Amino acid sequence: MKTKKRQSIEVFIALGSNLEPREKYLQRAVNLMSEHAGFEVVMVSASYETQPVGGPPDQEMYLNAVAKIRTTLDPESLLDALQAIERELGRKRDTFWGPRTIDLDILLYGREIISTDRLIVPHPLMHERKFVLEPLAQIAPDAVHPILQMTARTILESLGEEEP
Repeated sequence: MKTKKRQSIEVFIALGSNLEPREKYLQRAVNLMSEHAGFEVVMVSASYETQPVGGPPDQEMYLNAVAKIRTTLDPESLLDALQAIERELGRKRDTFWGPRTIDLDILLYGREIISTDRLIVPHPLMHERKFVLEPLAQIAPDAVHPILQMTARTILESLGEEEP
């Protein structure tokens, strides 16, 4: 039986790190995504330094970026691949919203709306987080949030000067 090749889909991944060397963790994550057979890294935003949101007090500042990729992986397989990259880069999940070497979150998977026990897409907090929307709007200002039916640029503008 022949298996049908899955169509490539445009996906946006948020990257974040607040443990040194932050820049190297972000770059290494992008490199590992580039080396993965199921990914094609199309573009990566500039890095944005931001205050930690939530989690334990006294965390270091974060570096955040967004990568635009194309993938033939289904959403759950993509999540598995991203979590494997996090583990390879030493990510520990022992403190909720705690310091991390790398955090890779699926923001948008095409225009799909996904809600499983493991994965919610679009990312449920992305529309509230300037540290996600700034790099997303830099590389894809017209990317549409499939629930809000608003572009990244419009959502970012609606946040104004508010934080986070």
